Amino acid sequence: MGVLSEHEVRHDRQHGYVVPSFRLSPERVLELRSALGIVISANPETRPEQLISVHTREKGVEGVVGDEMFLELARDKQILDLIEQLIGPDIVMWGCQAFCKPAGDGMEVPWHQDGHYWPINPLATVTAWIAIDDSIVENGCLRVIPDSHLDQHLHTHLVEDRKDVVLNQRVKNSHFDENSAVDIELEAGQLSLHDVYLIHGSNPNRSPHRRAGLAIRYMPATSLFDRESGGADASAGYMVDFSTRPIWIVRGQDRTGRNDFLIGHQRPSIPTHPGIR
Repeated sequence: MGVLSEHEVRHDRQHGYVVPSFRLSPERVLELRSALGIVISANPETRPEQLISVHTREKGVEGVVGDEMFLELARDKQILDLIEQLIGPDIVMWGCQAFCKPAGDGMEVPWHQDGHYWPINPLATVTAWIAIDDSIVENGCLRVIPDSHLDQHLHTHLVEDRKDVVLNQRVKNSHFDENSAVDIELEAGQLSLHDVYLIHGSNPNRSPHRRAGLAIRYMPATSLFDRESGGADASAGYMVDFSTRPIWIVRGQDRTGRNDFLIGHQRPSIPTHPGIR
């Protein structure tokens, strides 16, 4: 079921992340693997760890041809039920990225805070990280620094002059203790949820097994997706364009009255979805 227990909600509030008991069916996982394979084949010039906006078919400034099966997943009622318990009943889905680390040469994701990159005001987002393959220590699973979200402060990020990382910026080492890191091992179909301020990353995949996951970004509709502060930008190591990226109100209504649900859509986007509860 898509319901967090009281213990799970407390764990998320205290530590900045949680692994719910919820999981996708094996059949759904197979469908997602197939869709991801199609997306990887359609974007041979893009590293599979850097597949931005995989939920849209149109190849915009961000340069990725995606599959709407991932948009359907982002609107899944049971997943939205989990998100609602953490950020409230009015929910905007504004991003969906695949992190697929190939066997043997999957790239590292340096320690970082998501909010360092995002034009959201006030800053608030929960990421649902959904395992398409088993995600374990050996193939570079997600790692988190528990409690690092508590002060709601974005730390200094240093530029990494490296070609073997997904992001070329990392949190300065003095801001956290790597010895406290927790490995988030997931079986295919499981998911984790984490806070926008949480310090997290992942090691490279040197194993013979692929590690693929999907990160879906949800913000409360009391926040503004500030397009004016985010145009086309490749400073993080790959191209993003928040000024033209389409966003969806997937539950409830826009409480700011200022979020734009038309930009980036090929046809008018209806800003409410009464049937989604």
